Amino acid sequence: MNKLLMTLLFCLCGSASAIDVSEVPADKRTTLDRYLTAAEAHRMVSEHAANVLFLDVRTQAEVSYVGAPAGMDANIPFMLVDFDHFDSKSRRFTLHKNPAFVSAVEERLKAKGLDKTADVVLICRSGDRTTRAVNALAAAGFTRVWTVVDGFEGDTASTGADRGKRTVNGWKNAGLPWTYALDSSQIWLPADAR
Repeated sequence: MNKLLMTLLFCLCGSASAIDVSEVPADKRTTLDRYLTAAEAHRMVSEHAANVLFLDVRTQAEVSYVGAPAGMDANIPFMLVDFDHFDSKSRRFTLHKNPAFVSAVEERLKAKGLDKTADVVLICRSGDRTTRAVNALAAAGFTRVWTVVDGFEGDTASTGADRGKRTVNGWKNAGLPWTYALDSSQIWLPADAR
């Protein structure tokens, strides 16, 4: 079935996924099986902004220095960077799950007049973190959480001159609107930083 027809069915019938589940890599599958490409997410958010909560779950640093999708309601990081601890094995600063993630999403839903049955669209860098974030929200009773499987930057190219670079797909590579400019209403801060 072509993507246009699948998107039409998704919009008319509220189908569980706009993407054929068999096309989603196993490590990006969620318990809710709701998947969108960046272009489909943009269309859904643009056409139904009042009824959809669109969240970027990347770290604050990623959103600040790489940019954010236009139209997002908020940046609520699923993982937080611990800049006080460097992991020599992974060669990165330590990450830990944001303990306030679910409650912060609930607050954003309430502020928008929505509940846990509303459509929530999550985007991260390449669709990996959103998998875990969707599953966390599903465990908390959310029923319509979508993951943008190609994310904001997209997947890495596996061959050619672009090998290892994020040029395959994703929000930015699809030419969708994005910005470095954030509004203070889009920012999540830990309770002790407010």
